[in-house]
Amino acid sequence: MQECAFRQWLDANAEAIDRGQCEPQQVLSQIAQSQLPRVGIDPALGGSGGQITDAVEAIATIASRSLATAFVCWGQRAFIEYLLQSPNTGLRERLLPALLSGELAGATGLSNAMKFLSGIETLQVRGRPQEDGWDLEGRLHWVTNLRKSGFVVAAAIEDDAGGAPFVLAIPSDAQGLERSDDLQLMGLQSSNTAALAFHQVQLSRDWLLHDNARQFLPRVRPAFLGLQCGMAIGLARRALEEVQGHLHGRASFLDEARQVLSARLENTVSELKQGLLDERFREQPAALFKLRITLAECAADAVQLELQASGGKAYLCEYGEGFARRWRESAFVPIVTPSLVQLRAELHRQAASA
Repeated sequence: MQECAFRQWLDANAEAIDRGQCEPQQVLSQIAQSQLPRVGIDPALGGSGGQITDAVEAIATIASRSLATAFVCWGQRAFIEYLLQSPNTGLRERLLPALLSGELAGATGLSNAMKFLSGIETLQVRGRPQEDGWDLEGRLHWVTNLRKSGFVVAAAIEDDAGGAPFVLAIPSDAQGLERSDDLQLMGLQSSNTAALAFHQVQLSRDWLLHDNARQFLPRVRPAFLGLQCGMAIGLARRALEEVQGHLHGRASFLDEARQVLSARLENTVSELKQGLLDERFREQPAALFKLRITLAECAADAVQLELQASGGKAYLCEYGEGFARRWRESAFVPIVTPSLVQLRAELHRQAASA
């Protein structure tokens, strides 16, 4: 019942969310009320059960109606996954209930870290060791789900003392942490996306997610990317549903193309789920990168097919509002970190060094 009400809310507000006319505070609250962030989490920890693949499907369900909302849910659920895989059980016990209820926003500030892992970028936040923690300096340029009423953000930190980089959870009320105004983004204005500046932010070891980023990041990367894939999956499925609706059951080459693309999409989804469940992506990240690329291509192709099936109607505001939003959403999927360019560059680098 809660999920049904949430779908109705999304259908009524998808355009407002896309245009930034929906109060950002509402978005996470509605997601939390749907109970979808609890999917794939042990009931003993406050979840509703299931596996990480069920969480991917939950995000796909949201993305079929609003990619911006799915993006917020991805940030929340990805941060929760970091807590679940962190050895810091005290931190998990302290933060998880508020994250699951939506009282606290979780921001996955590890996009920079994932690029660091592939040698694309250096870490943007540095930590100078103190007696019981660190003094942080640096900047994260683009982080989603930084809700103004309270958030906690994950970040990988370069150790100024020369030790291994580590991963922290940083609360929004930490002294010296500065949140920018919301970034002016096409289609993502209600997602609480902003930049963070660190000015002598002092944080104790209580906030440590893991003391070695090079060990922790490969462990959480499958969930980070797998959950992210839910956005492309949901968008592609919705566009293909729209194609079918426009055709009214008529047999045509467009319907044949829809069936071929649908089969490609669902076969890729099956491969993604199998790899997440058997955990082979930890040791074989390239396989996950290729699936992420294929799913992004499926989403783009599905929206293009929707345009062909709807024809000129797509350009009439009365009929084409939903299509125009999906067109913008399909343009965002390839640039979500790690972008398709970054993934292809990493695959090329691995092939050249093999």
